[in-house]
This record gives sequence, structure tokens and C-alpha cells, in this order.
Amino acid sequence: MTTKAQALNLIALGATLMIAPAQTTQPSAAASAPPPPALSSTEQMIKDMKSPASWMTWGADLRLRNEYLYDVITLNPRANLNEQDYFRFRGRVWTSLMPLDDLSMNVRLAAEPREWMKEAGYSPMKISTTQGKIGPDYTEGVIDNLNAKWKDIGGLPLTATVGRQDIFLGDGWLVGDGTPFDGSWTYFLDSARFAYDLKDQQTIIEAIGIVQSARDADWLPVLNGGQHRYLTEQNEKGAILQIANTTMKSANLTGYFIYKHDDAENMPLADAYSFHPDNADIYTLGGRVNGNLTDNLKYWVEGAYQVGRKAYPVFNPTWNTGYIQAQQGQYRDINAFGMNSKLTYSFKDKLNNQLSMSFEFLSGDDPNSGQDEMFDVLWGRWPRWSETGLYMYPAETRVGQEANLIRFGPTWTVNPLKDLEFNASYYALFAPIETPTLGAYQGVAANDLRRLFTNSGDFRGHFASAILKYKFSQHMSAHLWSEFLFPGDYYINRPMMTFLRAEVMFTF
Repeated sequence: MTTKAQALNLIALGATLMIAPAQTTQPSAAASAPPPPALSSTEQMIKDMKSPASWMTWGADLRLRNEYLYDVITLNPRANLNEQDYFRFRGRVWTSLMPLDDLSMNVRLAAEPREWMKEAGYSPMKISTTQGKIGPDYTEGVIDNLNAKWKDIGGLPLTATVGRQDIFLGDGWLVGDGTPFDGSWTYFLDSARFAYDLKDQQTIIEAIGIVQSARDADWLPVLNGGQHRYLTEQNEKGAILQIANTTMKSANLTGYFIYKHDDAENMPLADAYSFHPDNADIYTLGGRVNGNLTDNLKYWVEGAYQVGRKAYPVFNPTWNTGYIQAQQGQYRDINAFGMNSKLTYSFKDKLNNQLSMSFEFLSGDDPNSGQDEMFDVLWGRWPRWSETGLYMYPAETRVGQEANLIRFGPTWTVNPLKDLEFNASYYALFAPIETPTLGAYQGVAANDLRRLFTNSGDFRGHFASAILKYKFSQHMSAHLWSEFLFPGDYYINRPMMTFLRAEVMFTF
């Protein structure tokens, strides 16, 4: 590992030392909160600038990140690209127009150029004849939100949002990010969302239709572009029906049905070999229950069962031209299950200490069954619990396509200062099936997988993270983020995997 990585490791792991001397500075939680102060002249000026008219608001943000990964995307310290080091510069600007009291038109533009210090492991940037993929990566700008939102339609408690929008259901387990390939640059789904609020019954009924393209320029033009990046591996359509009831505060109930249709993108062989696009019809029936058991104890439990069918491309070792449609694999019936849960105890002390225990199960594919038992997280391919998990899964499934996983362990959160938050997590990670989920039927890809996985072990490893966040003001925040995975006998190569990030966020 480089000297830089070792130094960052020491800084991240040493963040806990900052907590001890700061513990006496937190005001008592029992003290009565003072009334909010009047806006300063500067803040009032900013507020007036962001609302130049009663029918218009706007805003902007800029996120600066440096990320370092070691042995995460290759699972092999001797492979090319085992180290990744890059800067990300995401800028966004948005506006809302309200021609009527109940109608708003919303648009947001986003771009994220990058600077690669090591050769890029995932980028369509052009390859330099002398440096490979090192240097500036000037990505296109995209319209990542463009929608109309209409409330109280026809005098009914009905809200419709139609167009490109961010959708996050529950804790994002199955619906949270429609664009997994661009990281957290965008999250959108091209969709229509309808919500009917039965206030007297404390029930909300939602229906969502989704039509998502694999490339970013298929529906709306990109700005200053030309690369037209992949957002996901296939063109996707979906339908969601969700009913949530909050009558019992100790047991908020939500039931849902999700249908997802995948149509593999017609892409060159090299891309198909890396991305593993699929054709599929996936039917998911699930539900969740959450609430407060006591003033200090709250919980969250969610489970889902999947049926349907799915087919991945099969690669012929002698076939080196053409497109994946000519090599479509056989459909297999889906029979999969997943669950996710969390129990949190709040000490309600002056440091706001919280201790939680998480447990998650995602079924893996049994290569001897003839069915597909891999649980599909649908539009939940984002770093729900780990950035490391997001980047290490492409070697056996796809980016963010977590499956074949048992995860459990504690998380501790504390606020040693008013605007300072620290949390630390440990998870033990296991694989219910010893064979990697896609390794049994990926053809040429299976040969690569044999060099990365033992196919005889079920312990993925010990995962630990430490995160320090600080809010300087309502316009500026920052964090230091560190994750470490100590691989187990599921993997052939077992050096420590490292993910480090430093971030500063400016919001206007």
C-alpha cells in the first residue's frame, strides 16, 4: 500500500481520539432549546436571492471528493488497477417554478468531472498512449431532474409527480438509485409517481411506473457531451404498488409489490463481458414493519420474496465480434429471498449516543439447482452500508449488485460536539453459497472467477468503518470516511481492502 494510503489510514482510524477530550463540551439534551435566532443580513440576502419571485426558487451545490481504493475492484493486489486514487467535482444547480399554488415544475442540472491520479478502473475516458487512463475526465452534464408535481388533483388528496425524479422508498433497500453506474453523481428514475393520502386512516397508497434507459442520452440530451455513458446494464421498465399505514406508532406497516422488466442493452462484446446485462421479468412481494418499542428502542424489519425469470449472456471463448443478443443465455426461474433489519437503542444522553445492531440476508444462486436463487436488489444498487461493498461486487455480480450475503454487527454513533458526528461499524460477512452467484454460468467469466474465489469457503471477512462528519454551517459540511475489509476464506487473495474518502460540500 502507498505511503499516502498508510497516512490516511492512520488519520481515519485515529479519529476516535478526537472524541475523548470533547465529551464535556456537549450541552445537556434536557436543557430547553433557545428560540431560533433571527437571520443575519447575509443569510437574509441569500434567502432573497434564492426566491427572487413568489413563483420561483433556485439553489446550487458543489461537492468535492478525494477517494482512494486498494484491492477493492480487482480483489487481487497483483492486478492492474488494484489501486484507485481520484478527485470528484460534482456541481448541481436547480430551480422550481410554481405557476399555480399546487403545481411546480422542477429541473436540475448536474456534472461531475474527475481527475484520476492512478489509472482509472471504471471510466469511458479515452486511453492515452503514454499514461493510460490517467488525468482529467471531463464528463458531460446531464439533466438529472425534470418533472412536474401536482398536488390535490381535483380537490382530492392525490399528488402526481411525472418525469425524471429521485425516488427513495423506505431505507432504499430495493428502490433508491436508478443510475448505479455513475456512482452518486445522479440517482434519478424516469417515472410517474402517484400518491393518495388517506389522512383519516393514516394510510398512503402509492403507484409508480418506471421507464429507465441504459444510456444517459436516450431520453434527454446531455450537455457538452458525446460519450453517452451507461447508467445501468439494460433498459428497464417497472411498476410499483405500495401501501403504508402508520396507525400504530409501534408498528408502522408497509406492503409492496414490485415488477421489473430488464431488456439487455445491445452493447459491444467488451462492455457486455464487463457489465453482465440481463433479460428478466422479476416479481417482488414484500413488506416492512418499523416503530418504537420504547422511548429508547426502535426497530426496522423488511423482507421480500422474488419469482420470475432471468437470463444472462453466455460468452464463447472463440467469439470476438458482434453483440450480446446473438449469445443470449437460457432463462432460468427465479426463486429468491432477502431480508434486512436493524435494532437501535438511543441512550438520550448529552452526547446523543446510539447503538444499533443490523442483520441482512440476501440469497445466492445454487449452481446445482437449475433455478436462479440470487436475490435481486432491483434499484437498490447504492452504498447502503458500505462503499467497499459497492465496488467489490462487480467481480462476482455487477456494481452494487449485492447478493449471496449474510451481514450482521453493531454500529455506534455519537455527537461529541454540537455539529460533529462520529460513527463506527463492524460487520461479520458470510456467503450462504460458497460458489459466487454468477460464476456458475458465465462462460469465460467463470474462468476469471476461479482465480479470485476459493469456491470452498463461506466467510467473506471482517468489515470495519469509521466516519467523522462536521457541519461548519448550513452552507458547508465535510467528512472523513474510512472502510476496511479483512477478507476470509471466500476469497483467494486476502490482503486488507481499503476505501478512504475526504469530502467537502458547499450548498447555496
